[in-house]
Amino acid sequence: MTEVDILGLSGSLRAGSMNTALLRAAQKHSPAGVSVTINENLGDVPLYNGDLDTENPPAAVRELREAITRADGLLIATPEYNYSVPGVLKNALDWASRPAASSSLTHKPIAIMGAAPGNFGTVRAQLALRQSFVWTRSRVLTRPEVMVFNCAERFDQAGNLTDEKTIELIRELLTALREQVRG
Repeated sequence: MTEVDILGLSGSLRAGSMNTALLRAAQKHSPAGVSVTINENLGDVPLYNGDLDTENPPAAVRELREAITRADGLLIATPEYNYSVPGVLKNALDWASRPAASSSLTHKPIAIMGAAPGNFGTVRAQLALRQSFVWTRSRVLTRPEVMVFNCAERFDQAGNLTDEKTIELIRELLTALREQVRG
C-alpha cells in the first residue's frame, strides 16, 4: 500500500514549542504507512489581506497552499491562547481556505492535537479550530482526542516526548487519520 503523506502544522513559532515537539514525536512514532513532514514556514506567511490574495499571492502563501494540496492529510498541533487558536495558525488557515471554490482545505482529512502547560490542555483551542473547518468542509477526526496537559512533565529537557500514554494516543490518532485518508 502507498504511504500516506501527512503535513504537520504547529500553531506556535517559539523555538522551544511543545506543540512543535509534539509534531516531532508524531514523526518519530508514526505507525506503518504514515509519513509526517513538518511545515516550518508559518512565520513567513503575511497577515491575511484580501488585496494580496490574487492569482499571484505572496510566495509563502503559495508554498503553504501547495504543501497542503500535496499532502494526503493534515496534523495540526495547537497551543491555546486566550481560550482559542493562536493568531499565526488561524492566519495560515485563512490563507489556505481561499479561494473558497478551490481551497486546499476542502474535504482534506485533518487531525488535531495540542499541548499546554496547564491542567486543561488545549480543549478550547481545539474546539475553536474545529469550528473553522466547518466552512471548508474539511474532514476533521473526532477521536482519539489528544490534549496533552501539564506538558512540561511529558517531555525531557531536549524536547523529546517521554510519556508512553501520549505516544500511544498519537499513534492511534495517526492510524485513524491514515484510515480516513484511505477511506
